Amino acid sequence: MTSKFLDRDGSRYGIPTYPRHLAPAGLATRYQLRALGLRPGGQEPAAQLMWRSRAGGSRDGVRVAWLYHVHLALPVRPMTPAKEWALARALLARHTCASCGLVHEYCLPTSTGRTCPPGTGCAAAAAA
Repeated sequence: MTSKFLDRDGSRYGIPTYPRHLAPAGLATRYQLRALGLRPGGQEPAAQLMWRSRAGGSRDGVRVAWLYHVHLALPVRPMTPAKEWALARALLARHTCASCGLVHEYCLPTSTGRTCPPGTGCAAAAAA
């Protein structure tokens, strides 16, 4: 198979490169490692996936995903009580109106300054 993104020895891109869906066994992306309960654990990327994409975040229409050795990956660190508390506080802040302090069931958009949407909470009280 010939492909612009197939570079097994890394001579073209400086690191072994494979087209999407053709990575060798034993290598995984960060997302795939997380699904296995693992993290890269400080290891350098062993290879990369490259593919064409028109989605946002791609440079020149080419996307890249780093690949890591699964056998060198470490388990994900467990959530400590302090981290759990900090995460709960951060999520609560995203749900709380900056003007009136009303807690909503959904995250308030930053485009409205984290205030109540029109017709609800303090926005409805100000209109009345």
